[in-house]
Amino acid sequence: MEPNPFLGVFLHAVGGLAAGSFYLPFKKVKGWSWEVYWIIGGVFSWIVTPMAVAYSLNPRLFEIIANAPSRALLGTFGFGVLWGIGGLTFGLTVRYLGLSLGYALALGLCAAFGTLIPPLADGTLPGLFQDASGLTILSGVGVCLFGIALSGRAGMVKEKELSDEEKAETIQEFNFAKGVWVAIFCGIMSACMAFAFQAGKPIAELAISMGTS
Repeated sequence: MEPNPFLGVFLHAVGGLAAGSFYLPFKKVKGWSWEVYWIIGGVFSWIVTPMAVAYSLNPRLFEIIANAPSRALLGTFGFGVLWGIGGLTFGLTVRYLGLSLGYALALGLCAAFGTLIPPLADGTLPGLFQDASGLTILSGVGVCLFGIALSGRAGMVKEKELSDEEKAETIQEFNFAKGVWVAIFCGIMSACMAFAFQAGKPIAELAISMGTS
């Protein structure tokens, strides 16, 4: 496949729109526990839809999986489980901090950790300080962390201003301290997606050799 920056930007925009809006329907769900509607959404977003899209791109999907190296499958699955824990705790962050503050902290930390942890793990982080593209990436992380700090400050002010009754009325389980720690854990675990992509490269190469465009 030839590189196509415009298609890549478009797909990122679609993904960003989906990631930024998927939680909104949950606000209309009444009478269900958080675990119930989260697992229903997870089944469709993490199992049904990816399998359907992958099969539409190559009907030999299950043949590809059957012939993929065991090491690649185990690595992808293992890091995928850790990323899934990150996704679960993302939901808990929103549960404890609310939609606006929870999104800002969780996604900001996911972006920061997801950018920094993989190059730190493979020893290439110092190289980011040596060229323009690396400095641009680090500048973006800095802006991201600044936004997290502002959001965290806003959350602390909000917690001080609201009475216990107002907190319960606004967000039933509002807990700023617990939400921040869960958001940090969420960011670290979500960085495992990058390791899953790395582990899955042999599967991607096999898929291309078997007709995936």
